[in-house]
Amino acid sequence: MEHSKPSQYSPNDNTGAGAADSVLNGHFDGLGKRTGGRTGAPQPLDAESGSHKSAASVMESWREERTRSVEDNEMSLPVLAAAYTTILRGLGEDPQRQGLLKTPWRAATAMQFFTKGYQEKIVDVLNDAIFDEDHDEMVIVKDIDMFSMCEHHLVPIFGRVHIGYLPNKRVLGLSKLARIVEIYSRRLQVQERLTKQIAVAITEALQPAGVGVVIEATHMCMVMRGVQKMNSKTVTSTMLGVFREDPKTRDEFLTLIRS
Repeated sequence: MEHSKPSQYSPNDNTGAGAADSVLNGHFDGLGKRTGGRTGAPQPLDAESGSHKSAASVMESWREERTRSVEDNEMSLPVLAAAYTTILRGLGEDPQRQGLLKTPWRAATAMQFFTKGYQEKIVDVLNDAIFDEDHDEMVIVKDIDMFSMCEHHLVPIFGRVHIGYLPNKRVLGLSKLARIVEIYSRRLQVQERLTKQIAVAITEALQPAGVGVVIEATHMCMVMRGVQKMNSKTVTSTMLGVFREDPKTRDEFLTLIRS
């Protein structure tokens, strides 16, 4: 693909067909101030509505500043290590025995790595990778490896992410789709929210005609504890814009990611 000059990304850029679609797709109800689209200007929503608050919080969460810095990691490492020492004692182990002497520090460092997405912002990743391009056919990157942590049990979630979008005069560097997955997956997550956050971030950055995201994942909280079903997989999807409204576009995307 021959790229022309990159477009400067702005979180407040809401122009184009994608903006109209995003008002109508059912996931962006919190964006009451947006105008345009086939059904006219949407009205501001009741901030106290439970479902609307949920949608709005998803919309705002991707824009947030990083909540943790490298300096924060250094300062919190001793506290985390002490907490792991307490856990070891609570499990009936001796933190002073040879095999466990450095375990609290190793575990604390590992947990900081598992949740390093809190140190990153989408805007830092995308600013130099959005390009003006007269391309209006579907773009798909599939089988993106994903590792996350279940926020309920603090055990791993791992699987694959499939992303497709229909450009609206702008395209995104392909590796940045994987970077978006990495930023949101390296946090404490539930798969449903992770799926939507990825789709929303791409939509807000590019204002495409539509976005589709499918995640297939194994949850260790179902494999190594609880029901202990070794072969179970969880599949979640978020379809925005034409991927939600047009069955043919949606079917094309689902067929291509399964091929």
